[in-house]
Amino acid sequence: MAEDIWGLPRIYGKGTVVCMKQTNLKHMNLKQTKLKQKITLYAVLKNISLWSFSLCCLIPFLLLIISSFSEDSAIMRYGYSFFPKEWSLDAYIYLFSQGGKILHAYGISVFVTVLGTLMGLAMTLMLAYPLSRPELPGRGIFSFFVLFTLLFNGGLVPSYIMWTTVFHLKNTIWALLFPNLMVKAFFVIMARSYFRTGIPGEILESARMDGASELKIFVRIVLPLTKPLISTLVLFIGLAYWNDWNNGLIYLTDTNLFSIQNVLNEMIKSIQALSTMGGIASSRVQMPSNTVRMAIAVVGTLPLLIAYPFLQKGFVKGIVMGGVKG
Repeated sequence: MAEDIWGLPRIYGKGTVVCMKQTNLKHMNLKQTKLKQKITLYAVLKNISLWSFSLCCLIPFLLLIISSFSEDSAIMRYGYSFFPKEWSLDAYIYLFSQGGKILHAYGISVFVTVLGTLMGLAMTLMLAYPLSRPELPGRGIFSFFVLFTLLFNGGLVPSYIMWTTVFHLKNTIWALLFPNLMVKAFFVIMARSYFRTGIPGEILESARMDGASELKIFVRIVLPLTKPLISTLVLFIGLAYWNDWNNGLIYLTDTNLFSIQNVLNEMIKSIQALSTMGGIASSRVQMPSNTVRMAIAVVGTLPLLIAYPFLQKGFVKGIVMGGVKG
């Protein structure tokens, strides 16, 4: 019952109470309507922003593909366009005239990417899982060492001396696998956070009470529960290996060991050298230099476009769960 300013009960008639209830209902309906309008406006603005961002990412790539099928002379005269004046396959004809070299480089890249991803994934998970368990002795020290490598490194020259003189990786296939890419501290920290937040501790305790060893718990319980994380790490590690050309540039002089990125980089250098030559060389060499660069980019990214749809299902969940601070 309501009270007046003196603290005494205030008595309303039945009609007054009904009017007050109707007024309250009107206010509640008005608030709900305004909230729905705000939510609708937010959803519209959010969708517009996401579509705009998606188009900003998609349009340059679409222009890249279209330009690779354009006539090089038309690009020189009219510039890049979504509707080329002249269509041509000269860029791809030139690339596949080097077919043996490109196929061999593709084989090297696929081998390095698959093996490197499997090894990097195994080492990352096996390092991150113990660091996520509070019962690990010296966990803080090991975590500090991982974090330290995220912030500091020895530099290019000491790394080159170590890998070439101590491990003798120069001009071997292992030079594309081990330096800089095998285990990254960022991936270890992300996996550790996922293990802390995504794996219930009660399940692990139950398994220990049933007599399961740590290896059996890791293989039979932890790994099946971390499929989103595994998909995310496979995408990140595989992308790093596929796009890497720095290791080949630094540690390889044998062209038979070049990955697809190194071969395409050498082609770009050759095209630039030939395009800058004048006189007799420029009159004899007819090379679609601009469109070849576009075709090289398409050839280099095509396998990633094929693989991404199979990995995107758990990608967002793996990022969100692994990004939680722990």
